[in-house]
Amino acid sequence: MSAHCCHTPAEPGPDPRYRRALWVALAVNAVMFFIELAASWQAGSLSLLADSIDFFGDAANYALSLAVVGMALAVRARAALFKAACMGGFGVFVLGQAAWRLGEAAPPAALTMGAVGFLALLANVGVALVLYRFRSGDANMRSVWLCSRNDAIGNLAVMLAALGVFGTGSAWPDLLVAVLMATLALSAARAVARQAWAELRAPAPGVPAAASAQHRR
Repeated sequence: MSAHCCHTPAEPGPDPRYRRALWVALAVNAVMFFIELAASWQAGSLSLLADSIDFFGDAANYALSLAVVGMALAVRARAALFKAACMGGFGVFVLGQAAWRLGEAAPPAALTMGAVGFLALLANVGVALVLYRFRSGDANMRSVWLCSRNDAIGNLAVMLAALGVFGTGSAWPDLLVAVLMATLALSAARAVARQAWAELRAPAPGVPAAASAQHRR
């Protein structure tokens, strides 16, 4: 979930393909949230729990993106700021859970982690491919792409954690991957928030920069 800076492109008009892609992403993430939530409790895996919470947050984010698509750039930028706050909150929550579980010795169920992680990877790769063409839009569109791309990275990490748990009989690989996912969420939140703030500060089309600055005061 590396933070890449990008210029703010010209404001696009509503694209029916983008709406369809968001509906697909929303449905996939909602289904995977319930699957991973149940699996995380059964397996006792923090990395799966983190991924399930991430699926829920992404589903909510896609619903918000559907609500603001086609609106003014400032509205979409504020929506992106809200989503950045959600990503950051998710990261802080998972870090807290990892710290709380440090003293636990019981390892999670590695086979369940691996199987569900692979299913989630397939789901997220599919969503990322659907959204790939929209990755370079405004902060709102950028946040959607970052969510999908980083989820696929997180799923690979969950599968690696499952191998680590299976090989060592320890819960440490699960906790380390959960911390990694939290760190990636915080990094993405920072990247999206920076671009959204830049878009909010940019003058509206046809409005001089000085007038725009006076209006924001």
